[in-house]
Amino acid sequence: MAEDRDPPRRRFVKLCASLVALAGASPALLAGTEAVARRYHRVRLVDPEGRPVAPDHLEVGENYLFHYPYVSTPCFLLDLGRPTRHRANLTTEGGERYEWTGGVGPQRSIVAFSAICAHKMSHPAREVSFINYRHEPVRYTDGEQSARRAQVIYCCSEKSVYDPLDGARVLSGPAKQPLAAILLEQGRDGGLEAVGTYGGEMFDRFFREFGFRLALELQTSDIRAEVRETATVLPLADYCRTQVLC
Repeated sequence: MAEDRDPPRRRFVKLCASLVALAGASPALLAGTEAVARRYHRVRLVDPEGRPVAPDHLEVGENYLFHYPYVSTPCFLLDLGRPTRHRANLTTEGGERYEWTGGVGPQRSIVAFSAICAHKMSHPAREVSFINYRHEPVRYTDGEQSARRAQVIYCCSEKSVYDPLDGARVLSGPAKQPLAAILLEQGRDGGLEAVGTYGGEMFDRFFREFGFRLALELQTSDIRAEVRETATVLPLADYCRTQVLC
């Protein structure tokens, strides 16, 4: 039998084939995979009378709601009352890394996140919301232990808990990734503007699973229409008939 004089090359070819197969099954396994901000239309946040919403118009600890980047995708707007982390390194369920750049406003205390839970997509609807921001201390289970803290976004549907001071990082529960963040900026007049998203979007799945109800509830024939120019900000209590707290 002839001697195999090229085993290193053969091993290299096999290794390359294995890496290609892994990358095809899960592109996030490739080293250095990073998510970047996705830019949508620049949209001014306004009150129900059409006036720009500035940081000092928001009540600390209040749940506010607006829709972005689509007419059917709800988002929380929050003034946390204290500075957020300047930067947070986070990872989506698919393994993409991204950097959350913190809040805006004079104290860097104003943040916005998708109000679609990253587990089973519980979200504020006209009749009820199982997901809310809790400014007061609440109890939840952190692994095997009970924990208590204030300033969390709590989904009572499946008990996922997120930290809005840290890019909506998952603190507890079955969610596999942070809530998608809304990229906020301030216009020349000081008004708040939404300009994009970063993190793990779930919009396509959201449309597939809730599209029929969303179209009826929002009275629109195009739930995938992007928001343009302005988005109305409402207290969550004015948008939802009932808020479930846990």
